[in-house]
Amino acid sequence: MLLQSIVDLGESSVPLVAADIPIPDPDETDLLIRVSVCGVCHTELDEIEGRTPPLRYPVVPGHQVVGVVQHAGGQSEKFKKGDRVGVAWIHSACGRCGQCLDGRENLCEHFRATGRDVNGGYAEYMIVPAEFACRIPDELKDEEAAPLLCAGAIGYRSLMLTGLNNGERLGLTGFGASGHLVLRMVRHLYPESAVYVFARNPDERAFAVENGAVWAGDTADSSPEKLHAIIDTTPAWKPVVEALKNLVPGGRLVINAIRKESFDKDYLLKIDYPEHLWMEKEIKSVANVTREDVAGMLKTAARYGIKPDVQLYPLEDANEALMEMKHGAIKGAKVLRIE
Repeated sequence: MLLQSIVDLGESSVPLVAADIPIPDPDETDLLIRVSVCGVCHTELDEIEGRTPPLRYPVVPGHQVVGVVQHAGGQSEKFKKGDRVGVAWIHSACGRCGQCLDGRENLCEHFRATGRDVNGGYAEYMIVPAEFACRIPDELKDEEAAPLLCAGAIGYRSLMLTGLNNGERLGLTGFGASGHLVLRMVRHLYPESAVYVFARNPDERAFAVENGAVWAGDTADSSPEKLHAIIDTTPAWKPVVEALKNLVPGGRLVINAIRKESFDKDYLLKIDYPEHLWMEKEIKSVANVTREDVAGMLKTAARYGIKPDVQLYPLEDANEALMEMKHGAIKGAKVLRIE
């Protein structure tokens, strides 16, 4: 499926079109992957609507890719034909700059994103540098592994960035693919911690409680207790401001969003310094993911049996899946079956 240009994703828009394109030709350091499934992410909406536009058009979106190696370049020692692998948002980084050498390849100036800067997984075949592919644990089915490569990996990174200690209280604003995986991780990694969920959709709130949240309320509600950290997974500004009032002194808000849908000036002007920022509260953004984040998420999922709730769609229904995501019809993760 190809994205041909920035479009206004209205009620009946069809941003992606089916097309026959040549099977990509890998070089000596690449893997050619036959794709089996690809997760659907809100970042695809950000690409379509211009908040994080591709470098060129058309482009094949999709960055939660699971498939089988069809060809491994001669310089690839890690994988062979027939291996099951995944490709995440991080398609490549330079490996030479200070950020890369310091373990922060997600901040590399030459970071390239799968499905935005290069063709991604809404296709039968794709290529990726072998060193940036990841091995999928045997414990996970293809459709279970796909959401872990972005929703899971970025959720894992966000959780690590909170600095949460076992027994401290965590809040989640929004409860889609990433949020429900974070909640399941917390149950194993921080078993004495309680999770509080803020979501505008009553179905998401009910889903959160079903998954073990101790409380779920609307975006603008006050939590029963102040929280040590909050992870924001929404595309809007309102939850950011509302979350700040629910933090303990010295608490941290981690914003897990590549872009916000609009700059809500009127709402941001409502920030009250004593209520929202005083007492050394922190705001930290999340930028991309590293291979270590992806590996950490997959290892954690395999060890503790963490699996996402998944809605499967055939590739030809990619536009339908995106429209449902656009309008808030989210329960777990959406995954396209390619073959």
